[in-house]
Amino acid sequence: MATLTFEQARQCVLRELRASRPQPKIEQVSLSEAAGRVLAEPIASDRDYPALPRSVRDGFAVRAADLPGDLFVIGEVRAGESFAGEVQPGEAVEIMAGAPLPRGADSVVMVEHCTVAGDRLTVPRTLDRGENVSPTGSQARANEVLLETGHRLGFAEIALLATVGSASVPVFARPQIAILATGDEIVEVGETPLDYQIRNSNVESLAVQVRRAGGCPNILPIARDLYQTTRELTEHGLRFDMLLLSGGVSAGKYDIVERVLADLGAEFYFDRVLIMPGQPLVFGKARDKFFFGLPGNPASTMVTFEIFARSAVELLGGQREAILPLVWSKLTHDFRQKSGLTRFLPAVLSADGAQVTPMSWQGSGDVPSLARANAFLVTEPGRESWTAGDWIRVLLK
Repeated sequence: MATLTFEQARQCVLRELRASRPQPKIEQVSLSEAAGRVLAEPIASDRDYPALPRSVRDGFAVRAADLPGDLFVIGEVRAGESFAGEVQPGEAVEIMAGAPLPRGADSVVMVEHCTVAGDRLTVPRTLDRGENVSPTGSQARANEVLLETGHRLGFAEIALLATVGSASVPVFARPQIAILATGDEIVEVGETPLDYQIRNSNVESLAVQVRRAGGCPNILPIARDLYQTTRELTEHGLRFDMLLLSGGVSAGKYDIVERVLADLGAEFYFDRVLIMPGQPLVFGKARDKFFFGLPGNPASTMVTFEIFARSAVELLGGQREAILPLVWSKLTHDFRQKSGLTRFLPAVLSADGAQVTPMSWQGSGDVPSLARANAFLVTEPGRESWTAGDWIRVLLK
């Protein structure tokens, strides 16, 4: 298979998922359980919002044609009430922000722009009709679609659902993602490793990443570097909606993941990408289920999930779009790298996102440095050097 660039590999993942992903099941959840879920049906407005014209400021409801001038205050209206009378020429009603505009009034003068003496109001300025008023239906019209299918629900969307009375929300079922670590060198997290062994950290980081992408992680037992064991666990993993394998995809004598997948009838879309970390990366489909063979070094596993597999989980979960969170920031230090690969390197992004600092690290197994980083620099494959103040792409962590 041809080795793909970062952009080609990402487009391949998106193309294949969009072409043949199964339609997720739909389930109803309560509004309190809907945050982070993907909407399965459009949500429409149950009425005009606002249902009546309402004030957006504390002040006085008036007729713009009466200003500037002296007016007679005939009453008050608060949010949650309505004014029974009608504003006539030369009259005003004291009004609070959020209260419905009284009949006869067409604008609101802010309290700080006028003078009040008893029931007399002096307004020295003009107003445009509709000033400081939110008209009927200006936010949404009755039956207007406000949220489309495939939208992931955040706090603002939850507020909108509550506003239109959606106490029960139709969402797509979360995709079930199998996670399978391979390798004789791996021991469980609770064990004490020998000097030549490592604890199984990749499945734990992948489980977090899967949850962040909207999936449900299912961690399988460690697959030792034996063909039959790896095959049995891989077959089990292919019963889920997608399979993530960690390790065993390089060119070593005991890297048997690709052979196992091929023997299970896999179709491979690519098995190497021009990136670092993460060059040996496998993506394909077996038994109608997508799989990723992620490299075993922790940074490689984390990075390749974020830039490729995360989008697959999001699309399997019914999300309409899968956006890679890339931003631009200015370098604080000079920086050099070999050309030829798109590199994802640990970095510290300032709180305001304006500056980014490359980190010193010891390669893709350096978990402490990865934990200290809050972003990854993304280098261009045809460029070797950057100077302080240059703009560079940053992948948010």
